[in-house]
Amino acid sequence: MKSRIPLILLACGSFNPITNMHMRLFELARDHLHQTVLPELKLLCGADFLQTFKTPNLWKEEHITEVVEKFGLVCVSRAGSDPAQHIKESELLTKFQHNIFLVKEWIQNEISATQIRYALRRGLSVKYLIPDSVIAYIAHHNIYTEESERKNEGDLLQPLKLHSTPVNPLND
Repeated sequence: MKSRIPLILLACGSFNPITNMHMRLFELARDHLHQTVLPELKLLCGADFLQTFKTPNLWKEEHITEVVEKFGLVCVSRAGSDPAQHIKESELLTKFQHNIFLVKEWIQNEISATQIRYALRRGLSVKYLIPDSVIAYIAHHNIYTEESERKNEGDLLQPLKLHSTPVNPLND
């Protein structure tokens, strides 16, 4: 068996709810990096996430620069999204394209967290699309139902604010 070099992949996104495809991102990125470069810390994302870099007021340009220049990206393809085109359309991403690794998903899997939430709101089964433990958590906490949607209607997620004092998320 071939010796593996330690690898750290950091992923961000909503993972709302987490799907098997979200977990597959890590497998694809690991395999790709072990075959192509000496692994180190990289930001892992799906091709659709790469598009968010051009969303107004979501990312600060200096943050994108820091992530892409210092650490790099591993971007996994997704049908309907062209990460190479997103890079080409961005002066900043083009500048650091040597540090962006595009990974082709060789088995197309169109699991979408948005569609999972849609199915859950309508009481449809999502078995085999998301882990059983996630299904149990969703059921236990009564989330992604019509009732929870009504309760949270009009609430918008706010960007993460940095606090000057430590925040304990278990006490909120």
